Order: sequence, then C-alpha cells, then structure tokens
Amino acid sequence: LSFTAEEAWQVFARKPGQSVFEELWHTSPEHGLAPSVIDAWGHVRQFRDLATKRIEEKREAREIGSSLAAELDIRGHGPIHEALARLGDDLKFVLITSRATLHHVPGSPTVVDVKPSANLKCERCWHYRADVDAAGLCGRCHGNLDGLGEARTYA
Repeated sequence: LSFTAEEAWQVFARKPGQSVFEELWHTSPEHGLAPSVIDAWGHVRQFRDLATKRIEEKREAREIGSSLAAELDIRGHGPIHEALARLGDDLKFVLITSRATLHHVPGSPTVVDVKPSANLKCERCWHYRADVDAAGLCGRCHGNLDGLGEARTYA
C-alpha cells in the first residue's frame, strides 16, 4: 500500500521529487492541549492498566474468554473517576469491554470489579449485550447497518 500511495502521489499531486510521506497532513494547535486534558488522559491510561490487569486475572481463572466478555463496575471518586466519567458511554470502548459502569462513591479510591457478562454475544461487533436478537445482531449493529449509525466522541 505504501508503494501505491507513493505512485498515486507522483501522478495526482504533481509535485515532482516530493514524497507523500514528507507531506504535512495535520498540525497540532499552536498552544497544544490544555494540561488538564493531558492529565485526564493520563488518569484514563493509568486506570486502563489496572482494569486490564483485573480482566487478565479473570481470563487466567477461565471465568471469561476475551475482554469483550467482561462487564466492569467502577467505584470511587477523585481525579481518576472524573476522567473516566468524562468519557461517558465511550468508556467501554476505551477499556475494550462490553459494559463499563461508573458508580460515584465519596471517600473511596477508584476500584474496579470485573464479572463475566450474562448477555449474548453479537455476531457482528462481538459485544455482549442484552438486545441481541434471533439473527445474532445487537441494537447497536442494527443502527449502524440500517440507520444513521452511532455517535462516538472519544473512541
């Protein structure tokens, strides 16, 4: 694919001697991201490491197969909890699970409970969901295939 891209660039861009791989496609904002955004994503990454470890423990115990077979209940408060809450429903996609539910518990550090999903697996997206129909598809996939599709913000 890289060779094809280079050949197409030479024909269509009409910039002899320049490579498609030397072209500037995007520039970051002049002032960069706000420190609060960078810190929030740092908290998300820190928590994701913890969640992945808990999921792997369940996999080793053969309680779940893949991370998509897991459902997470996250309890706590503080900066990590706030960073996770900012993601909304996209949190499950960032954590690569079928469900991730936040519970605000004042005075508690952020902890995660992992359990296997009791729902059926969608044949298309492989998420375990309560709305999987007889055809093996979930409501989300029906919306993506037949409707306007889902709106995502972060993942």
